[in-house]
Parts: sequence; structure tokens; C-alpha cells
Amino acid sequence: MGNVTSSVAAKFAFFPPDPPTYEVCKDSDGRLVLPGIRADLNMDVHLLDTKGGNKVVANYWKHPIAKLTLLYSHGNAADLGQMHELFIELRAHLRVNIMSYDYSGYGGSSGKPTELNTYYDIEAVYNCLKKEYGVTQEDLIIYGQSVGSGPTLHLASRLQRPRGVVLHSAILSGIRVLYPVKMTFWFDIFKNIDKIRRVNCPVLVIHLYKCLQGTDDEVVDWYHGKRLWELSKEKYEPLWVKGGGHCNLETYPEYIKHLRKFINTVEKISITKPEKELDSKPSFTEEETKHNKCLRLKKKVAGSKKE
Repeated sequence: MGNVTSSVAAKFAFFPPDPPTYEVCKDSDGRLVLPGIRADLNMDVHLLDTKGGNKVVANYWKHPIAKLTLLYSHGNAADLGQMHELFIELRAHLRVNIMSYDYSGYGGSSGKPTELNTYYDIEAVYNCLKKEYGVTQEDLIIYGQSVGSGPTLHLASRLQRPRGVVLHSAILSGIRVLYPVKMTFWFDIFKNIDKIRRVNCPVLVIHLYKCLQGTDDEVVDWYHGKRLWELSKEKYEPLWVKGGGHCNLETYPEYIKHLRKFINTVEKISITKPEKELDSKPSFTEEETKHNKCLRLKKKVAGSKKE
């Protein structure tokens, strides 16, 4: 595996739309807005400071009777400007508030997209939800699509008990997108296979189903979703979608139906444990931070640990 890290960079890197599909502006009273989004759509725009020194764009879509908030981390080839219609539909059908954001280096967010920056990004967004909207972890469903499963499981594994987690076309880890390895290497990125074991809430997995005809997610094999579901402490009935591809599962009618069923279920769960905020420890250990430039690593394998 001498060139495995360069292969990861080539196969599973960040691809922000260039140029960005939107811009952040200020209206006459100084409020941040996105051109084309009407005021009656009830969407707030934020520009948040992260621990990585970047400013990330976050949009809060308000629902008038929502009990829960969905914190949505998108895939690696889109930005917020391409997803407005999806968030409007999800808000209406699921009756939830939605907080969406762009990673560092995406859309109107500054900096460069890296694994570590995505963790800083979602932490800043979660802190905004708490401070600006009074959202506690008990009110929160953390949703990650594809590469967004990385920051999603980072946050979920550090909270005592969020209301729920949704993993949509999620990955076990970056290396495992390329090779069915049985070990977690130090240079791997988004080690979801380890973090899922520390998530203490119901987990819904949505993935394309691998059927006999060979239909499968052309980017992330069905095994990723299946294994993440198996490793979840609190398994919710998964949704295996036959047909389609990596980026269009939300267009299938069973998607919104199953997601609504999940939200109805977790809404009824009584959570009595006291809230625990983000751990005081840093997002990464010193050793992990040292090797965090995973998408550009050129070193050969130096060590590993068992799965």
C-alpha cells in the first residue's frame, strides 16, 4: 500500500463547486442574506468563527411547530446554493427545523476543506444552535450524507445522548472506500467505524441496496452502511433503497416516508439524562493532529491498530 494515501486523495477528496453557487450579502439593515431566498421562507444566515480560524456559512430553516432540529452535513461535491429546495422539502415533510452549513472552503465559507476543519465546522454550528436558538442535544438529530457522515459521527460520539443520528450513504472510513481492509491505519480519514461504537442514541442508516443484478452505490459500497448499522448500539430499522445511485436516494418516495417514521419515533422517546456538552478535550489528540493532512499525505504506512 505504498501509494495508498495518494489514492485516497484522488478517490475520496473534497470537490467544492467552483465557482461557488451562491454568495452571502447584507441587506439594508445589515442582516446577512442569500440572494434569491425570500424573507417569507424563514431562513437565517450566519457566518460563524471556527477553532480552525475560518468563517463558515450556516443557514437555519425555521418551522413554526417543530420540536426537533436536524443538523445536516452534506456530501463532498455540493454547496448550500444547490440544496435550498431539498431543505425546504425536508422542513415541510418532516416538520423539523434544519441547520445546514458549508464546510471550510465550500461556498461562502473561508479556508480549506480538511478532515480536521470539518470537525471544527460542525462544532461551531452546534454551538450556534445552542446559543442562538436554545437547541439542546436532546432536541437534535444529526444527519450526515456521504463524507458528511464524518463530522456527523464526530459530534454524535462526543455528546451524551442526542435525539438521533441519520447516516445517508455513509462511509466506514476513507481507506475502506478503496480497499476492504480489516485494520484502521493511522493515516486513515473519517474513522467512522470506530466512532459509531460511541454513539448513544437511535441510528438510522440509509444506503443503496446491493441486489443480485449488481446495482449498487458506485462510490460507497452497501457494506459500509450495513456494517455501520451492525455496529450501532441502538439500531433503527435501516432503509436499503434498490436502484438509484450515491447522490439521489432522497428522490425515492420511500426515503421521505421512512425518515418521517424515524423522526416520529424519536420524538416520542423520553430523555431524562442530564445534558453533557462537548468534551473539554480537543477534537483530535496530539498524534492525530500531527497526521491530519490526510488528504495530501505521501508517507508510506508506518503503523496500524486492529479494528
